[in-house]
Amino acid sequence: MADKIVVVIDSGGRGAALVHKYSQSPHVKNIIAIPGNDLMQLNSSTPVRTFPELKTTDIGEIIQVCKKYKVNLVDVAQDNAVEVGLTDKLIEQGFNVIGPTKAAGQIEWDKAWARDFMKRHKLPIPFYETFNSHSKAIKFVNKNPKKRFFVKAAGLADGKGAIPVENAREAIGAIKQMSMFGKAGETFVIEEWLDGEEFSMFAISDGKTFQIVGSAQDYKRLYDGDVGPNTGGIGCSAPALIVDKNIYKQAELILKTALSGLTQEGRIYKGILYLGAIVVRGKVFVIEFNARWGDPEAEVLIPSIKNDLYELSMSTCNGTLNKMKIRTDKKARVVITGSLKANAAKTERELFGIRDILRLPKVIIYGTRVTQDGSKYFVSSGRLFHIVGEGEDIIQARQRAYEAMERISIEGDNLHYRTDIGWRDVERIRKGWKLDNPEG
Repeated sequence: MADKIVVVIDSGGRGAALVHKYSQSPHVKNIIAIPGNDLMQLNSSTPVRTFPELKTTDIGEIIQVCKKYKVNLVDVAQDNAVEVGLTDKLIEQGFNVIGPTKAAGQIEWDKAWARDFMKRHKLPIPFYETFNSHSKAIKFVNKNPKKRFFVKAAGLADGKGAIPVENAREAIGAIKQMSMFGKAGETFVIEEWLDGEEFSMFAISDGKTFQIVGSAQDYKRLYDGDVGPNTGGIGCSAPALIVDKNIYKQAELILKTALSGLTQEGRIYKGILYLGAIVVRGKVFVIEFNARWGDPEAEVLIPSIKNDLYELSMSTCNGTLNKMKIRTDKKARVVITGSLKANAAKTERELFGIRDILRLPKVIIYGTRVTQDGSKYFVSSGRLFHIVGEGEDIIQARQRAYEAMERISIEGDNLHYRTDIGWRDVERIRKGWKLDNPEG
């Protein structure tokens, strides 16, 4: 009987994908999204209530909402909420929560601590140094004038705190940019730039056991050809075909070691653990861990889950994940992110074409920063929406996503999106790639 109420803590495409999947559960009667967005109801057959006036870090107000509506499950899907300890406070109040505690989530919200943790547990990582002094950091890069590094804010920076640099001059500029991130950039990490191919893998843990959900390949650079500034993610494909049986085993061991290490240090991890990795000459190195679903990776992986998401989430709360087997549909998916052009003025503009997309088969649109006024939709800044295409392989999924994107426009011809999402795996297939992927 549908009598359960679920709260999703998120506002973007990740939260929209979670709302969509929870709405498919026969247990779920109503969904609350905090803060949510205006497009979340589009894909949900279950009523969705949003609280746009709240932030994901408004602990007291969120607890009051949960008490008022007598919610059965809270999905803490957003990094800032993990950092402030929302999970801890909700558990203290007796709520079922999927999402790590503040201590366990430090593996994401403190990159300096996380690198030291990885070093303690002998995980494969690049060389790194941690700094909280610009002058000491500048001395370090001047001693290595021709080396390529990443300069990374230790705190959360909306996916924009990692700056690639080619030499000492660029490194000094990036070090100075750390101040732009406020408290998040007071401590920062300078680490070796590894040349290889990136992918991400996602596991769900109940604190005792874990299961891998799937892999994806994110595209963070703003423009085609992987150039331009880093974004929070401008497109993604799944599964990541670079993940053959050998890569899968390495990634699985990394996740197992990390979760075991957290337990050893008294930081029992319940929820989604995201491994951001890079393959260098056949060996997997850890770029980062995140304490939640990625965005836009969530938009291609969550729809693939065949399990009842309410039951799966409750199993992580109750420590009974070992009684379930995660099943996926083995389909390929490609998500393309629409945003405003970089030179567009940050004023409200009308968005056209959403209703056309809703009629397309094997296509989903998840909103991020889209507001609805009657039958019209408006946008003003940032990542705006995500279009997901599904297919038997990456080529078919990609084609559906781009055909759908062609139906979308923004007033004043101000829509930007990359036209090459999934290009690595498209090339693999066209070159005769043979299936050696444990995900099907």
